[in-house]
Amino acid sequence: MPDVLLGADLGTSGLKLVALDPDGGVLAQAERAYAYDRPAPGRAEIDVATWRSALDDTLAEIAPHLAGARVRALGLSGQMHGAVLVDGAGVAVGPALLWPDRRAVGELSRWRALAPDDRAVLANPLVPGMTGPLLAWLARHDPATVAGAATVLLPKDALRATLLPGADPAVTDRSDASATLLWDVVADGWSRAACRAAGIRRELLPAVRPSAEVAGVARLPLGEVPVVVGGADTPLALLASGATSGAQVNLGTGAQLLRPGHRPRAGTDPVVHTYADTTGGWYAMAALQNGGSAWEWVCDVLGLSWAEFVAAAAGVPAGAGGVVFRPFLSGERGGVAGPEDRGSWTGLHAGTTRAHLARAALEGVAFAVRAAFDLVDVPDDDPVLLTGGAARSGVVVQLLADVLGRAVRPLGLRSASAVGAAVLAGRGVDVAVAPRREDGALLEPRPDDGLAAARHRWSAGLLRPGGTGPVPGPLA
Repeated sequence: MPDVLLGADLGTSGLKLVALDPDGGVLAQAERAYAYDRPAPGRAEIDVATWRSALDDTLAEIAPHLAGARVRALGLSGQMHGAVLVDGAGVAVGPALLWPDRRAVGELSRWRALAPDDRAVLANPLVPGMTGPLLAWLARHDPATVAGAATVLLPKDALRATLLPGADPAVTDRSDASATLLWDVVADGWSRAACRAAGIRRELLPAVRPSAEVAGVARLPLGEVPVVVGGADTPLALLASGATSGAQVNLGTGAQLLRPGHRPRAGTDPVVHTYADTTGGWYAMAALQNGGSAWEWVCDVLGLSWAEFVAAAAGVPAGAGGVVFRPFLSGERGGVAGPEDRGSWTGLHAGTTRAHLARAALEGVAFAVRAAFDLVDVPDDDPVLLTGGAARSGVVVQLLADVLGRAVRPLGLRSASAVGAAVLAGRGVDVAVAPRREDGALLEPRPDDGLAAARHRWSAGLLRPGGTGPVPGPLA
């Protein structure tokens, strides 16, 4: 049995674990689903122990497939944003607050009140689920807990701390740090002005180390395994795909539209995010909070499995009989819609069926992806790479190609972020590996007047945050 590298992706609704061989092939993989808590409207949190339990379960599941192998290293990928306050030993002092959480909407005024230069160097839209605003809310409503915490961690860092009880837990990497609204993109370091806006002491923020640096050695059932610092899920999906130009769409719980090779610059009111990757560079991202999560909600409401949902939608012509679905169930993070926007089905009539509702929902998320895609400057002739669970559905891939007006190729990876984490782990122990995958066929866009008209209906009257105009019009 060859040496193997492990990569775990800590997602919003589940954890995925993969084992790569030296040739980049997937030897074994496992996943565990979990749900985060919603203790009050607009809140999203979870016990860190839930994450650790999911990791332990997946490690136990793949262990029989790795008998005799030497595990060289483990890399962690994690959902971005959020906040986990921990003590000096890295033990969480409360639940992890997650990126869909909207409790800090009112705290964003602190960032708007920053001096223009201090705000411009943050170079990112203001989103309530980012670490800075969540800390500002905690500092206002639970100051004792903040005062007693040793540091704040990002999700993957909190999971790593449970694996390395003897190591310094106060560590993160640039890819996560740059997505907190506490990071000076121009200086490439923590912003003291943003810390003051959040009402926190600078010492609460973790040290920033290279993503591939070994943070410690974990004692696992598979042996003693070096664990690297790790990175955010989005740039690790880029690492797995090998994309250095063009565009990549990650469609999971939310959706991210990515353009690698971006050059950061200051901007006071950007609608596109500027984040660090795991290799020293940067990428631009337009993001949606509501992607697969909106489809999951629709499946629950309509009483359909995912397969039944897709089949029902595929049986209805484009335009869903005039029904329009806007997927903003948890508000949006800017660019396409704002935190106060909500989801809806409109255009219902006596002839509307469950299949029409399913078709409208499938289209509504795709239209939101197109609106976000239009915010990112991508050359016209570049195809789009697609990752995430949606990449496994030919119906969804073709619909995205039709809506984007671009050729789309699904990547043949069950979890691109987990694979990217394994690649990162290899770099930490000087083992170079390139993922081996069987990508799907390149699907070309098909002109459809009915779909173009449906998108026009979807876009009509939908204003960008701040009333800066409608989402871009019908398909080109």
